[in-house]
Amino acid sequence: MLTLRKAEGRGIIMKVVLLKDVKNIGKRDEILNVSDGYARNFLFPQKLAVEAKAGTLKEIEKKRAAQDAREAEALAEAKAKADALKGKVINLQIKCGAQGRLYGSVTAAEVAEALEKQHGYAADKRKIDLGDPIKETGDREISIRLYPGVSTTMTLRVSPLEK
Repeated sequence: MLTLRKAEGRGIIMKVVLLKDVKNIGKRDEILNVSDGYARNFLFPQKLAVEAKAGTLKEIEKKRAAQDAREAEALAEAKAKADALKGKVINLQIKCGAQGRLYGSVTAAEVAEALEKQHGYAADKRKIDLGDPIKETGDREISIRLYPGVSTTMTLRVSPLEK
């Protein structure tokens, strides 16, 4: 059999492909060498792995290629969006006192809502980094994470709410 081999002093080793993430073993679609007994008595009955055969390995390569293509497309899209948003201004009108002090602070949720209304980009509030709390009117540089490793800076302009 192609996938079985004798390891020095350890018994029979089998090459398997994981179908799901297995704690302390590996992640989905990973090809591993495990003991024959572990594979036959635990991984196969639990439907956590299948034996690594030529057809299975080709299928895994196709999945990886498709996943890499999707990630490359998402990265390119995020970079294009970052270039489009870079340097743009988000205008936010907030109720404030006479000296320009706000009655609270600007939240990331308010910024996300204004960003979607003004520039058509729906950003998750957890992806918006305001830095220090914004408690005064004026301009402030904020950072928005669009994709892992891709972020852009925008200007947040906080002005008093006109009555």
